[in-house]
Amino acid sequence: MSKMSKNKLNLTLPPGSIDTAPAVSPSNMTPQLKSATASERQGLAGKSKTSIEALTERLEQIEMDDTQRRRIEVFLCQKEKIGELSDDDFEKLGELGQGNGGVVMKVRHKSTGLIMARKLIHLEVKPAIKKQIIRELKVLHECNFAHIVGFYGAFYSDGEISICMEYMDGGSLDLILKKAGRIPESILGTITSAVLKGLSYLRDKHAIMHRDVKPSNILVNSNGEIKICDFGVSGQLIDSMANSFVGTRSYMSPERLQGTHYSVQSDIWSLGLSLVEMAIGMYPIPPPDAKTLAAIFGGQNEDHSPGQAPNSPRPMAIFELLDYIVNEPPPKLPSGIFSDEFKDFVDRCLKKNPDERADLKTLMNHEWIRKADAEKVDIAGWVCKTMDLMPSTPNSNVSPFSS
Repeated sequence: MSKMSKNKLNLTLPPGSIDTAPAVSPSNMTPQLKSATASERQGLAGKSKTSIEALTERLEQIEMDDTQRRRIEVFLCQKEKIGELSDDDFEKLGELGQGNGGVVMKVRHKSTGLIMARKLIHLEVKPAIKKQIIRELKVLHECNFAHIVGFYGAFYSDGEISICMEYMDGGSLDLILKKAGRIPESILGTITSAVLKGLSYLRDKHAIMHRDVKPSNILVNSNGEIKICDFGVSGQLIDSMANSFVGTRSYMSPERLQGTHYSVQSDIWSLGLSLVEMAIGMYPIPPPDAKTLAAIFGGQNEDHSPGQAPNSPRPMAIFELLDYIVNEPPPKLPSGIFSDEFKDFVDRCLKKNPDERADLKTLMNHEWIRKADAEKVDIAGWVCKTMDLMPSTPNSNVSPFSS
């Protein structure tokens, strides 16, 4: 174990502190947001045309290009036709993955033929709690943005909460990472720009912080779209899931692990840690030594930085890992492999003191992000090649949200 004398780790971790579904309780929202969500949610539940039109009008006020706005309008029209969801509406097509306390299934909506991702979370709670969770999840109806995974609805059936989302055929970045080994810096630049825009949208438009930024919660598709998911809005759900399981990795910031106050700056730490992992192809705590990096990058790296372990990383027990995050130097990108701009961006994210960490606005204006935005990288081509997918047809009238 690392030295406990530096910063004491709060071993009685707050609910949801180890890889549980993130949440923001409606009690933490502003009065204006509460009233807006209540009225719009009621409209959507009743399949109100006026509500859909109101959401469409709001899209005009959000910074997106014409293609992105059109895709969301198509999505909203499809959702209006679908209406309320139930267990009998779906045909199972296969499993997409597991995590955050539940399994994610690929399903077909029988009456429309629409392909969705259905996340099932098993909970043994009182009926009143189930109703509260479903009610809180409906806030997701208002999160319509180019870099946020679309939400069709949530319901309770046979002891499980179902959350039905837009299907992203490229999958999550953790699955892509397993297949690709590493993700190129140019691709990571475009992905990061999208994630920053998504986080900014959640904060500015809905007063929501993500709380669970990591590769498995960043999704891509064959259209080249990049979207974040699992940023939940149900405080009751995270409380209900708090003791259901323990993860083997943590993307949480030091201040969260210590049980102190945290803000959206915590999401910035998680983003930086995720970037290091995707760039080098392995979870970077404890950091790989020079020999391991040489094996990964073919001898390009000659960095022998302080804090690097003398041997290849060994598996850590969960509390040993969390103690390391709190007390040891933060991870960083190895020298001689990545651009100085990328290294600087990551370093700004991985400041242990949240007050020293760059904020969303600063990062969105960082030179590395401006360069990524200017390059116009072919994400769609990369996703299709990596995941063996057929490219989507440009300008197709077929919904980008189905398979």
